Amino acid sequence: MIEKKEANYEKVVLVGLISHNQNEEKLEEYMDELEFLAFTAGAEVAMRFTQRLDKPDPKFFIGSGKLNEVIQYAEENEVDTLIFDDELTPSQLKNIEKLIEIKVIDRTQLILDIFAQRAQTSYAHTQVELAQYEYLLPRLTRMWTHLERQRGGIGMRGPGEREIETDRRIIRDRITLLKGKLKGIDKQMETQRANRGAMVRVALVGYTNVGKSTLMNVLSKSEAFVEDKLFATLDTTVRKVVIGNLPFLLTDTVGFIRKLPTQLVESFKSTLDEVREADLLIHVVDISHESFEDHYNAVNETLSEIKCADKPTILVFNKIDNFSYIQKDEDDLTDVLRENISLDEWKRTWMAKSGVPTLFVSATEKDNLEELRKTIYEEVKKIHITRFPYNDFLFEYYDEEL
Repeated sequence: MIEKKEANYEKVVLVGLISHNQNEEKLEEYMDELEFLAFTAGAEVAMRFTQRLDKPDPKFFIGSGKLNEVIQYAEENEVDTLIFDDELTPSQLKNIEKLIEIKVIDRTQLILDIFAQRAQTSYAHTQVELAQYEYLLPRLTRMWTHLERQRGGIGMRGPGEREIETDRRIIRDRITLLKGKLKGIDKQMETQRANRGAMVRVALVGYTNVGKSTLMNVLSKSEAFVEDKLFATLDTTVRKVVIGNLPFLLTDTVGFIRKLPTQLVESFKSTLDEVREADLLIHVVDISHESFEDHYNAVNETLSEIKCADKPTILVFNKIDNFSYIQKDEDDLTDVLRENISLDEWKRTWMAKSGVPTLFVSATEKDNLEELRKTIYEEVKKIHITRFPYNDFLFEYYDEEL
């Protein structure tokens, strides 16, 4: 269970579905992640409800009997919000809201809410607001009427309330305005990227909360915001880094996540453009997370979707100081802990055979960071030489510095 350190948490219930596309083990992983998302948004999970169905019920997502069970629990335990693990259709949301007076949101709306909390710059606020309106438009139900009366709590940050009939027109106009505003900012950011010159660009990519910002701080000696919550960093950060007198630009991007809302993928086009225009990717993986392989695959799928899978990549397995794994061999009851595994042993695992430079580090404990710096230097150097072939002679001095 997640340790609760803050008061006044909103009490929520999580609802998930075991289906032919999602077995019980996979659902458990998603529900754990959903609980962490809820915690990040400011909630305390009172109960989880799951049901096995071949496919989501078209009327209520879960069966009517299970929904009545959820509603009864919510009413008896003064629950504030129901959170569904998958995106609800507008009709499902409307039907559920007819049966219960409390808030009903889904994973997409929860993620949008976290992004609304985390947005710091005007650009990030605009991106999030656009995504929220695009999600909201087909879902204008009684819970969203009267936008002038701002409701509080999770899922209610951002757009306020007005009458539904006039609201659709207002929201469409607002979407058009926000898209125009983003186009203007995108052009400015394209100019900024062009003005950075021909310096090699390196982008940190990875699942949310894998330690990208911590690694950014260590490599660039900057102070990017770090917190043990999902999407702690939302705005793109770019820093000039020098290793062995070889300069390059290092970008920290927003973390990826499974079931990432399509509205956010489109709204955060410029963040993805930082990845698209990078010369080198540093794919950071939290090896201490029990689902790190799924996270690794989810990031690779997203990179494929934005046509970045073939970029030169350094694979960095972070948080080796937190790694632990319970042996499944009944004859060996010893836990495999970080202190039992040397770097040489890490390098002999399947993870080190990815076909790209692979390292095992701890950004917080600064374990094996010198090898990471040398690897980044070598990979940046390859790109730099192709771009500035007349600078070859300089690397003899640079290499000696390292």
